[in-house]
Amino acid sequence: MIEVKHLTKKYGDKFALKDVSFTVEPGQVLGFLGPNGAGKSTTMNILTGYLSATEGQAIIGGHDILEEPMEAKRLIGYLPEQPPLYLDMTVKEYLEFVYELKKTTLPKQQHLKEVCDVVKITDVYGRIIKHLSKGYRQRVGLAQALIGNPDVLILDEPTVGLDPKQIIDIRNLIRGLAERHTVILSSHILPEVQAVCDRILVINKGQIVADGTPDNLSAQLSGDHKLMVRIEGPENDVAKLLSSLPNVISVKKLGKRDVGVYEYAVESRTGTDVRKEMFLRLADRRWPLLSSRSSELTLEDIFLQLVREGGHQ
Repeated sequence: MIEVKHLTKKYGDKFALKDVSFTVEPGQVLGFLGPNGAGKSTTMNILTGYLSATEGQAIIGGHDILEEPMEAKRLIGYLPEQPPLYLDMTVKEYLEFVYELKKTTLPKQQHLKEVCDVVKITDVYGRIIKHLSKGYRQRVGLAQALIGNPDVLILDEPTVGLDPKQIIDIRNLIRGLAERHTVILSSHILPEVQAVCDRILVINKGQIVADGTPDNLSAQLSGDHKLMVRIEGPENDVAKLLSSLPNVISVKKLGKRDVGVYEYAVESRTGTDVRKEMFLRLADRRWPLLSSRSSELTLEDIFLQLVREGGHQ
């Protein structure tokens, strides 16, 4: 659905983007993650035709955004970081204006009603936009992006400035939209990316430094596959049982944590998951498993490590 080939953007002798390439499959939710100034918004602006590239191509549904801008833009719904709202219009007037601007051919009133229902703004349809809360304004911004039923949604920092409840509402909304649209979500907020995206691109200093699911990136960068488990039971017997589990490479005793409670580091083979078998065998012996956590990196660890190193993974 989206193909980016060797995108480069220069300002004088400074690179905002340098040889960026990636693809996004239909129905995928791609999280575009990076610190401020990394090149996220530059990439979004090139994808949507707001900015030209110095070199390279951005292809939307088979149409080059620079060579066939009208055809490509018909496939895109865009929500910039600051929603492009006319504050003195009512929501109804604004959405009808966007409908005409996009030359939408779908039945007008029915289509606008469907869009309002999806983003849950029907109750403010007749209100002036400047009188709406920031959360509702963000929903109106999403509504304008959805007009015309575009195949691709590009959302640049969609929850910036919202309160915690509004953030959760917008995330849930984006998850729902992902069932019918290909979505690129640009953000520097880690929980947001983890909550709604099934694939992550990390960009730093204008270059892609990582590409994969959170789990895959964690496994690649952690260097080990250990579970830290806390179990109530005889230390040596528990260690022996853990060592006998299929695909377990090693068990290290980490010492006593409470009366009769000991902690262990259990290392397993790459690509295996020993948790279910571990639980069943411990339950059979009536040795309670009190806690279990992975030693692999969190998304925050991954992000900080990649940004700090600034190199390719």
